[in-house]
Amino acid sequence: MEKYDEKEVIALLQDPSRYREAFERIVRQYSEQLYWQIRRMVFSHDDANDILQNTFLRAWDHIEYFRGEAKLSTWLYRIAFNETLAFLNKERAAAHLSIDEMDSQLINQLESDEYFDGDEIQKMFQKALLTLPEKQRLVFNLKYFQNMKYEEISEIVGTSIGALKASYHHAVKKIEDFLKEHS
Repeated sequence: MEKYDEKEVIALLQDPSRYREAFERIVRQYSEQLYWQIRRMVFSHDDANDILQNTFLRAWDHIEYFRGEAKLSTWLYRIAFNETLAFLNKERAAAHLSIDEMDSQLINQLESDEYFDGDEIQKMFQKALLTLPEKQRLVFNLKYFQNMKYEEISEIVGTSIGALKASYHHAVKKIEDFLKEHS
């Protein structure tokens, strides 16, 4: 498989006749990491796949507007973030659930997910993540699992770096407290 070169892909995006080629490379490069980012928010394999597909459809629909002011990964994460929040809001509204009830439903999905192959410690960690507000959970996931810099997260979620650092710190504290309380 060819090595992914973002500069080359961005150059291909400058030629409308090569959008498809560039986009195929983008999908190959980012599918797995976007899938797992989405999956950590919705916990359902099928829902994560649907949101990932919507993310790429939205990106394809707007690919001609991408001009490289941000990294492609940042642009895609921003789309995935918006698609995930829209999905969660739609699910909550359709089920007439409060945020707490929705989190409880996500925990039930996690516990019954045939694709979850983690042990009890991993399950407790995932439950702890569900105690976080959605945006805080996203910030934690991007920093902890993707090891993103605060500057990049700031571009994705549109929040100041200082607020992101505070949000991450609070998330870590809440997770630690949850794990201490439930161990």
